[in-house]
Amino acid sequence: MHKLTASRRVFLIVNYILLSVTAIACILPLINVLAISFSSSSAAAAGYVKLWPVDFTIASYKFALTKHEFLDGFLVSLKRVGLGYAISMTVSILIAYPLSKEKQVLRSRNIYAWFFIVTMLFHGGLIPTYMTIKTVGLLDTLWALVLPSAVSVFNVILLMNFFRELPKEIEEAANMDGAGHWRTLWSIYLPLSKPSVATITLFIVVFHWNSWFDGLIYMNSTANYPLQSYLQTIIINVDPSTATTNDLLDMSAISDRTFKAAQVFLAAFPILIVYPFLQKYFMKGLVMGSVKG
Repeated sequence: MHKLTASRRVFLIVNYILLSVTAIACILPLINVLAISFSSSSAAAAGYVKLWPVDFTIASYKFALTKHEFLDGFLVSLKRVGLGYAISMTVSILIAYPLSKEKQVLRSRNIYAWFFIVTMLFHGGLIPTYMTIKTVGLLDTLWALVLPSAVSVFNVILLMNFFRELPKEIEEAANMDGAGHWRTLWSIYLPLSKPSVATITLFIVVFHWNSWFDGLIYMNSTANYPLQSYLQTIIINVDPSTATTNDLLDMSAISDRTFKAAQVFLAAFPILIVYPFLQKYFMKGLVMGSVKG
């Protein structure tokens, strides 16, 4: 077994210390936010909450979870993630595969590549985007949340570079057996590209689940709000004149700070469930997909 040198030991010790300090610095604020979400409004306002709940209560979570608007928003977000992922992943694959070929195979490869790269540098802006969506009749529909972000050039580049890393001999062998481009893509390239696909899956799911601003812009009815858009407006739009006695009692037990802390974990919980299953592919897919330009 190779013996570590003194300098190598010092490097590893310093590295472990720095990584441990960084991990603690990232985890402690999350624990503090979680503790605030389970604390009373008075304790949170007074600054008594550190890493453990004070006057433990689930009023903030109850206030959100008992609302039918919350369940409606949750359902809209699920539909958005499912539809958005299917469209974005399919389009990214169909773009990345031909762009991963050499010029001899796809003569206009550079033209198409620059066509997509330019969109990363220049954007039409919010108002032209809104006018376009309104003109084509997508306002107040789920398509307004999915189609404008269907193509992520970053994801395309990541997947394209991963495809280019695969051995050419595999494709040549498939061609000799009579496989066309479709069979090569779906039967060979994609099964070998699980790390890259898992990485892009994480990016797409996180993007669609966390997005809230487009819901406020493109949805005229609050019933069509995704979960994050609903959570952004639930406190602001509460009308005491129309609230029930139970609503007022729940509101008196929470504060803006405790509710915001609760909504952070309500919105992040599905991602926290998905991430462990994709984490083992994440670094490999990200690194291998960024090797070549």
